[in-house]
Amino acid sequence: MKQQRLRFRFLTLITIAMLIISGAYGLYSVSAYGNRWVSSARNTRYRSARSQVVPGDILDRNGVVVASSDENGKRTYQSNTLSRSSMVHLLGDTEGNVANGIESFQANYLLGFETSLNERVNALLDGVQRKGDTVVITADSRLQTEIVEIFLNTSQTRGKCGAAVVMNYKTGEVLAMVSLPVYDPQNITDAIRNSSQHPYWNRALQSLMPPGSTFKIITAVAALENLANAQNAVYTCTGATQVMDEHLITDYGNEQHGEISLAKAFRVSCNNAFAQTALVIGDSALRKTAENFGFNDNFLFRDLVVENSRYPTTNRNSFEIAWSGVGQSQVAVTPLHLCMVSAAIANEGVMMEPRLLSRVQSPAGTVRTRTSSRVYRTACSKETAQIIDGYMKDVVKNGTGTRAKVDGLTIAGKTGSAEGSSNGVDVTHAWFTGYIDDDRYPYAVSVLVEEGGTGGSVAAPVAQQIFTYLKQHY
Repeated sequence: MKQQRLRFRFLTLITIAMLIISGAYGLYSVSAYGNRWVSSARNTRYRSARSQVVPGDILDRNGVVVASSDENGKRTYQSNTLSRSSMVHLLGDTEGNVANGIESFQANYLLGFETSLNERVNALLDGVQRKGDTVVITADSRLQTEIVEIFLNTSQTRGKCGAAVVMNYKTGEVLAMVSLPVYDPQNITDAIRNSSQHPYWNRALQSLMPPGSTFKIITAVAALENLANAQNAVYTCTGATQVMDEHLITDYGNEQHGEISLAKAFRVSCNNAFAQTALVIGDSALRKTAENFGFNDNFLFRDLVVENSRYPTTNRNSFEIAWSGVGQSQVAVTPLHLCMVSAAIANEGVMMEPRLLSRVQSPAGTVRTRTSSRVYRTACSKETAQIIDGYMKDVVKNGTGTRAKVDGLTIAGKTGSAEGSSNGVDVTHAWFTGYIDDDRYPYAVSVLVEEGGTGGSVAAPVAQQIFTYLKQHY
């Protein structure tokens, strides 16, 4: 009998513990995944609210109304076609074509799920239809439009798919998140629906592409933090490095750099030196450094859904390791994450969580919630970040990124020309990532031009125009 009572107590304690764990996980899930659940197409409450609540307005960081509703709930965007097209991937549209835009991801506020019982009762007594909250975002609609105009008006980028991201590297605020091609959310044609360029795809958040030589930022960090004599080591570039008796790592145009240091290899973007560096570092250490910068992590940010960047963990031989050191193999990154990488270097090794939500205001104008900056992770030491900062400044001053220079600003950056394929044809994707080293303009930028060519000749000039706009308007 006594033994049965002990068993009963034991089972009771286990049951209570399981209930506590379930409850704690439930609270965590609501906190971490609440927006994802509210915006889900399977959420019937979400669909019902669309017909019962006038959705709240969306304002950009300067107070510009970028989405609003009339008394019948009809959703409209900015009157200028280019302006509203430039914001479409960030906001989404009324048909839900863009995944996880502000319209859906912040639906809990926009559709009034966060209004109190008292607010609902007052609306009922006043005989007015309930209205959702006003959402104020960190993005700048004018900057978004400027970036789209740069892509459309530059011969090397016109008609190309691509993306650009601008963020404050000290706070994590996303000032711009552009995906090309854009489309008009108030005039969605059959040509848009059937386009082979997939205009609904938000390339800034969803396109996982080989980073090419921009990944040398991470390989250089791995060298500095794992090799005792990294800064003084000398590599030999004969134009080709043979790996595994049958594979060659080559430089662009088979260029030969001769005896070369890590700093110069970074400046001229020498594949041979970085492939050799990766082999010396080893796959485990290089992967660990990449993971310190967020690769292979499950990105669960508060108000952004971002595809997880990859550093490969299988099929690892010497050739794949060497190729990974120059940002190829199966290494893949999104434009937003690459912007975070250079932002971390600018911020002394500290990577901030990217955020789009600034604050939420009730229909009465009171602030319901205000988001604050949050550190995502420490990617590398301050000392290492300072060395890489010097390397990146040298790239723009004397190396492959000179076309990103802006008079009166100190720009740091890294170009990338990533090899890929499209319908069985070899293509080159153009990358640039970098930042302004100035407390007045603490902004990082990443640019991707799909099938654009070399990063130095195609992506860097786009970044230069973005940096110029930031200098002139911020």
